Amino acid sequence: QVQLVESGGGSVQAGASLKLSCAASGRTFSTYTMGWFRQAPGKEREFVARITWSGASTSYADSVEGRFTISRDNAKNTMYLQMSSLKPEDTAVYYCAAGNGGFTPSRYFYWGQGTQVTVSS
Repeated sequence: QVQLVESGGGSVQAGASLKLSCAASGRTFSTYTMGWFRQAPGKEREFVARITWSGASTSYADSVEGRFTISRDNAKNTMYLQMSSLKPEDTAVYYCAAGNGGFTPSRYFYWGQGTQVTVSS
């Protein structure tokens, strides 16, 4: 069992940066691929980024490639999402998740409660 808690969201102007954190409980954190997803009002939850258990491999959605960086610290049971050059279209609730990997929510077993990111123009 893994419990996930996101933090670091907020309201910023376009072009600003934010760093989200996802703190995990449970000794098996390091065995899971971790991912970030987001959901804007009226839209489906969409993939943002993922990182394998070792941190050796990462993947990003085209919309965030080059602006967002995913990382993890297994010793601290924590995953991060550094977001730079934020755009209004990045506004969403951001969720962290743990699972087998992939780009769809169905591949992830554990989810956090979400943290709101609002970017104004």
